[in-house]
Amino acid sequence: MATKNIMVLPGDGIGPEVTRQAVRVLEAIGEKFGHTFTLSYGLIGATAIFEEGVPLPEDTLKQCRASDAVLLGAIGHPDFDNNPEAKVRPEQGLLALRKALDLYSNIRPVTLYPSLVDSSPLKAERLVGVDMEIYRELTGGLYFGDKERTADYASDLCAYTRKEIERISHQAFKAAQNRRKKLTLVDKANVLDSSRLWRSIVTEMAKEYPDVTLDTMFVDNAAMQLIVNPAHFDVMLTENMFGDILSDEASVLSGSLGMLPSASVGTHGAMFEPVHGSYPQAAGQDRANPMATILSAGMMLTYFEMHEEAALVNDASLWALDAQVGPEDLFPTAALPQS
Repeated sequence: MATKNIMVLPGDGIGPEVTRQAVRVLEAIGEKFGHTFTLSYGLIGATAIFEEGVPLPEDTLKQCRASDAVLLGAIGHPDFDNNPEAKVRPEQGLLALRKALDLYSNIRPVTLYPSLVDSSPLKAERLVGVDMEIYRELTGGLYFGDKERTADYASDLCAYTRKEIERISHQAFKAAQNRRKKLTLVDKANVLDSSRLWRSIVTEMAKEYPDVTLDTMFVDNAAMQLIVNPAHFDVMLTENMFGDILSDEASVLSGSLGMLPSASVGTHGAMFEPVHGSYPQAAGQDRANPMATILSAGMMLTYFEMHEEAALVNDASLWALDAQVGPEDLFPTAALPQS
């Protein structure tokens, strides 16, 4: 039995709906195994801007720092998405939270679910053997580099240090050791100096992990290989923006963006969130897919070293998929079970 303090940030759009279902799962796990999950709630994103004028209120950040883990719903709102001149944006709250907690490693598993093969846009034969983890550096690169903008000019600096590259690379190599022992570094080393630094450091580090095979791939080729040969990848390691784009691309391999969970782990804790966005068109209609958030809660249980509990969440998710219990993005023609 354990006691854990969990900060829940429902966020925007469908965020409150999907986090509500994940919380129900955590409560059921707590009841079954005798754990106490103490939940606190806070504002972030557009909801925080509308209520407090900032995307990450100080009280939210304070509670996140005091928690054992953070469960996040979704961030984003059309009022800001469609306004390129907006000075304050919901996403700034998420970036600030990652930076404040130093959540430098984003881990996104991509798993093929047999019952969802027909939901994937790829042919079934291309999906055989798909099982990968994407390790995306989360606090450096273009998103956090120095920025400049005038009426006729704009720039975003992509900057990385050895420390930033090494700490996530160690995590990725260790993950590969526990999987199929293959690590693919994705970069653009033929063009970018920042990528050349990544390649130099990761190649040097590979000597510490002789049981792991390292290969390198330019990001444009990686984007293509995710479609034509996705089973090639075991553990993918990449910088912030490349990882953001490629992990969203990889998400459709599983049949739906609503199936992809993630963990952000760093110096001052961990945060768990679905990869999908806030899907404002479906907000408040209780039709959004909560599976990615539920699976993210399962990753949280693994982080807490509650491995039996995490396995139970995964098994229950597989049961639901096999029974075709799920929302319209998974089973558009399936009827919900009668209560």
